[in-house]
Amino acid sequence: MALHLLCVGGEDHALRIPFLAALQNRGLRVSAAGTGAASAFAKTGIPYHQYQFDRFGVGFADRAAMGQLARLVKSARPDVIQTFDTKPNLFAPLALRGSVPVVRTINGMGWVFSSTELRALAFRPVYLAMQRLAACWTAATVFQNKADSSFFQRHRLLGKSSSVIIGSSGIDVGAFEAAQARTASPAELRAELGLGDAEIVLTVSRLTVQKGITTLLEAAKLVHEVRPNVRFLLVGPRESEGPFAVGQELIEAHAPYVIATGARSDIPALLGIADLFAFPTEYREGIPRVLLEAGLAGVPIVASRMPGCDDVVREDWNGKLVAPRDPRALAASILDLLQDSARAKTMGQRSINVVRKEFDLNVVADRYAELYTQLLSRSYSSGWRAAAHSSSEVQ
Repeated sequence: MALHLLCVGGEDHALRIPFLAALQNRGLRVSAAGTGAASAFAKTGIPYHQYQFDRFGVGFADRAAMGQLARLVKSARPDVIQTFDTKPNLFAPLALRGSVPVVRTINGMGWVFSSTELRALAFRPVYLAMQRLAACWTAATVFQNKADSSFFQRHRLLGKSSSVIIGSSGIDVGAFEAAQARTASPAELRAELGLGDAEIVLTVSRLTVQKGITTLLEAAKLVHEVRPNVRFLLVGPRESEGPFAVGQELIEAHAPYVIATGARSDIPALLGIADLFAFPTEYREGIPRVLLEAGLAGVPIVASRMPGCDDVVREDWNGKLVAPRDPRALAASILDLLQDSARAKTMGQRSINVVRKEFDLNVVADRYAELYTQLLSRSYSSGWRAAAHSSSEVQ
C-alpha cells in the first residue's frame, strides 16, 4: 500500500503544489492541510483540508488550531506528517504527541528571529522552549540552509530526532520555462506597466518592513539620483500583511520611479523584462523561492547577506550580497551591476546552472521521498517513537 503523506502548512500552502505533485509521481498518496483557500487544490487531485490559525497572535486560537489538526489526523489516518512554517511546525508535534511520525521543515526562522522589536526579543525564549518541547515528538527535522541547522544544534532544539539539510522545496524547471514561453511579450508588459524603455529593478516579496522594503525605497531614491531612467517594480501583497505592512503613503512618496503592482501571477514574464533582481530581506529565510526563480531566469541578483540568501547567491560570482538595513550599500551594488551589463549578464547565466543543479524539484522530491520511506521502515520495525529518538543522521 502506498505511503500516505499529509502535508501541513499555512496560508500560502498552494505554492507547494508542485512539490506535492512530484511526491505523488513517486508513488506516494498525498493530502494537504492549510489555512488558505481550497480553490488552488481543486484541479490537482490532492485532497485539501482547511483549518485556521492566527498568523499574528498567540493564545486560545492556537489551542483551537491544534485541536483541528488532531481531529483531521484521526480522520485522515496518514502514515507520515510533513509540516512547513513556524506555527504548523509546532502545532503538529504538540497536538499529536507521538501518534504519527512528524517531519518538520524549518523554512526560515521567522519574525521572532528576524525582528529587533522588543516583543520579538521577548518571545525568543518562549520560541526556544516550544521548539525544544516539539522536538520530543518529532521524527525528523529538515533544514533548508546551514545556518538554521547550526542554530538548532547550538541551542539543542533537535532532541534526539534525526536531521538533514535539503535546500528549498524545489523549483519545477520545466513548468517555469513553459510559463515563460506562454506569457505576454516584453513590449506588452512594458506598455501595461508604463515602463517605456526604463531599466527595471524587480522585487517580488510581501511588502513589509521585515522584507526590507523600507530599505529598498531609500536605496531606490539614491539609485534614481544617479540613473533617473531606472524603475523599481515592487510585486507582492501589502494589505494582507497586517501590522507588518509598509504604508501605502510611503510607497507613493517614491513615485514615479517606484511602482507597486500588488500580487501578480506572471512572475516568469516579469523576470523576463528585469535587468536586475533586488531582495533586501531582513527576514531569516529558508531558501527564498523568488531567488530560485530569478536565478533560473538568468537575472543578476542583489540580496541581503542573510541565511538562505547566501545559499543561493555567491558574492561577485552570480550576484551581490549586502548587509541588511543598509540602503547605501544596496544602492551601490545595484548601480555597480546596472553600470556593467556584461558582468551582470555573466552572473545571471551562472545562476541558471546553480538552480538547475542544486534546487531542481526532482532532486528535492527524491530526497524527501527517501526520507519518508526510511522513517516508515523504521516505524514498522521498531515503532516510530523509538525511531524518532534514534541519534543516527539521515543521509
